[in-house]
Amino acid sequence: MRYKVCVYAISKNEEKNVTDWVKSMSEADEIYVMDTGSTDNTVKLLKGLGVNVKTKIIDPWRFDKARNESLNMVPQDTDICVCTDLDERFESGWREKLENIWNENINRVSYYYNWSFDKYGKPATSFYINKIHSRKDYIWVNAVHEILKNINNNECQVVSNNIVLNHYQDLDKNRNSYLKLLELSVKEDPNNDRNVHYLGREYMYYKKWNKSIDTLIKHLNMNTSTWKDERCASMRYISRCYINLKRYDEAEMWLKKAIDESPYLREPFYELGYLYYILNKFNLSKKYLLKCLRIKEKSKSYLNEFFCWDGTIEDILSICEFNLGNYSSSLKYAKKALKYKPNDERIKENIEKIKNFL
Repeated sequence: MRYKVCVYAISKNEEKNVTDWVKSMSEADEIYVMDTGSTDNTVKLLKGLGVNVKTKIIDPWRFDKARNESLNMVPQDTDICVCTDLDERFESGWREKLENIWNENINRVSYYYNWSFDKYGKPATSFYINKIHSRKDYIWVNAVHEILKNINNNECQVVSNNIVLNHYQDLDKNRNSYLKLLELSVKEDPNNDRNVHYLGREYMYYKKWNKSIDTLIKHLNMNTSTWKDERCASMRYISRCYINLKRYDEAEMWLKKAIDESPYLREPFYELGYLYYILNKFNLSKKYLLKCLRIKEKSKSYLNEFFCWDGTIEDILSICEFNLGNYSSSLKYAKKALKYKPNDERIKENIEKIKNFL
């Protein structure tokens, strides 16, 4: 069945992304963009490619308000709304795949998102997102890390493994507003465990170690904090803060808690193994890194860490085995690490060094 499909987005100074983004989104019937104050050629380029564009300054800035302004541009008779950013690209054929799974009972779709890529162009961090939705059932909420909220208590979501969206982040963009917006979000809704977790993580990014610890412990003590993957992440972040405070016993304790919370994830095993590695406790490091490798399935949440799947574990295991005098095993893991990182000169040098001991 043919549905009316509209893409909508917000933009600001995205001229380098416009052409490729519009090409990727062109399978839609119409494209709508709310520009929030570009000073480059973003608006001109978008209009030149037939995109429906409006300009509005959002002051004070909030992502949810900007998203809702862009959603308001989408006609009411639209069947399927697709929200993306200009640094994102769908893999071709996405519309047909979407129409094949959509029906009158569905109002939201979850699909695969490659958030980052390694230097070889392979997906590094991937998970599901769900920004495809019906026109009248949703609004955006939260000043930052905004999410779609169903306003009619009728959500029916379907998951697609065939629709893939790739993200090509501009690392030069200023994201300094995130911390203040997260503090505002938590102030507005102190019972939102998701935002409390994000705020604790943001404090960690800003090296506010004690604030991060306090906020993440608050997240763990909330009655609504029940998602084990996210709880595990809070514990891992608390440990990272303690490591930076050189309080290694507490860091170790929190990582053991993280393992107990989510023993099906590589991440807590890796971080404990890495802690022992930096403390030169190579036997213990080896023990937990081997446990890490026994977990074969990568989680599909945004909390999976690329370094658990890119050869880093094998690289560190090789160094541990070398320090333990297990040179054959050290060489084995170094060669495995090199398969992930074939251009890594340090690993190549390590292999030659190890061979001298055999």
